[in-house]
Formats: sequence, structure tokens, C-alpha cells
Amino acid sequence: MITIRTIKSHLRAALVVSTCAAALSLSGCAKDINARGNLPPEQALTQLQPGQQTRQDVQLILGTPSTVSTLGDETWYYISAITTQYAFYSSEELEREVYALSFDERGILQEVKNLGLEDGEDLQIVERETPTMGREFSLIEQLIGNLGRFDRGQPEAGP
Repeated sequence: MITIRTIKSHLRAALVVSTCAAALSLSGCAKDINARGNLPPEQALTQLQPGQQTRQDVQLILGTPSTVSTLGDETWYYISAITTQYAFYSSEELEREVYALSFDERGILQEVKNLGLEDGEDLQIVERETPTMGREFSLIEQLIGNLGRFDRGQPEAGP
């Protein structure tokens, strides 16, 4: 027999379950804030003396750079960024700090630049595609095309 007490207990259980489900689904939509990169400590940066230190001295003080220039002059970059992302949306960069250390041809530190997010430039991505030979197969054509290509009767060659 159904009583008012059992109905209330079922309603209370349904309320608890729906509240927990709503809390779990909404917690997946929280903003993530991520710190990325290699930012040397401020006291290490104050130890740098342009014109007096070599690459080895700088590496002992700051550690390995995030990246090194590939063309032209010898420049080391220490890069860090703070980004945020909300659920499945694209990430957004909140803060960026780049230290660019330039060396001369003898490997002596010449200049230390501090660059921020405002110093960056937006690049336009080229949307061209490289043409390829042949034609593109659909998923069904690929699956059916692979039928019969497997020969289990022959042992595989190998070491």
C-alpha cells in the first residue's frame, strides 16, 4: 500500500538525485585557468649582465630556454602564458610574458627584452590545401575495400 510517507521519501530521493546530477553536469562547465611555459624567477633575471655573460652563464642562471631562434641572429626565448578555457570553447590567452635574450657571434649576452601579450601579432592562417593524387574514399568504401585483403593462411614474414 502506498502511503504519503513513501511518496514523500520517493520525491525526496528524486530531488537529491536530480540535484546531484545538475551539480555534476554544471561542474564540467567551469573555467579552467592554466599556466604554461618556462618563466624564470625575477631574482634570476636580475642577475643577467649584458656584455659580460656567455650562453653557458645564462643557462646556469635561467635554465634551458623555451625555444631558440632558427634564422639569423642567436636569440633565446623564455616563454610563459596563462590561458583560460570554458567547457568546449577555444582557449583564450589572458597573459603572456616572453624574455628574448640576444647573443652576439661570440656567444656574449647583448640584450634582454621583456615582451608581453600586447607585443604579439595576429597571423592569418592560409587555408589552402595541397592537392594529392587519387581520389578520396568514403568510410563505407574503405571498410568494404579492406574485405578480402587479409590472408590468414600464410605465415607473416619477419625476424
